[in-house]
Amino acid sequence: MSAEAFVQTSLYFLALINPPSKVFLLSSMDPPYSRAELLKVSVTASSVALVILLLLSGIGHFILHEVFRVEIYSLQVAGGIVLFIIGLTAVRKGRFYEQDFHGATDISIVPLAAPLIAGPGTITAAISFAATQGVAITALSLTAALAVNFLVMLMSVWIGRILERLHAFGPLIRITGLIVTAVAVQMTLSGLSQWLGPILSPASTG
Repeated sequence: MSAEAFVQTSLYFLALINPPSKVFLLSSMDPPYSRAELLKVSVTASSVALVILLLLSGIGHFILHEVFRVEIYSLQVAGGIVLFIIGLTAVRKGRFYEQDFHGATDISIVPLAAPLIAGPGTITAAISFAATQGVAITALSLTAALAVNFLVMLMSVWIGRILERLHAFGPLIRITGLIVTAVAVQMTLSGLSQWLGPILSPASTG
């Protein structure tokens, strides 16, 4: 496992986890979270999401292939389509989720742990990366990406105040949504290429 592969995979997972969406949600809670509440929510959400993603990266491919007879490229196409819709929502509406979670008593599990951290894109990437590059590098990269996201969540109220003063929340969410949309398109194309590759290769050589 090279350091370059570890960094690239960690950054890829971090883009899918999408820390700005957590900043937007946590900094806009009414009433605002105290430091203790923010720490509790961040620890719970990150821990639950990490368990989900590590578990799926370890046994997800087996469950998909042996139980449901689903290939990795099908998961990539389906995950890419769902992720594209999420990114498009952010670009159009300036937020990554349709439901209003303000007033919820506990958001650490839903929506933070799932689907905002362990969402369709992150789950798809965790399973496919584990199947192609190995569980070890996938687990380490997921842990590193979640650690960075955890630190951002702890500073979300402070970051949110700065972004609000600069009127940068809307543009940041839309730019991030565009990046998520591009990742979704690439994920879908990658799945399609794996599906079409064996079909088209005999024709190209024949």
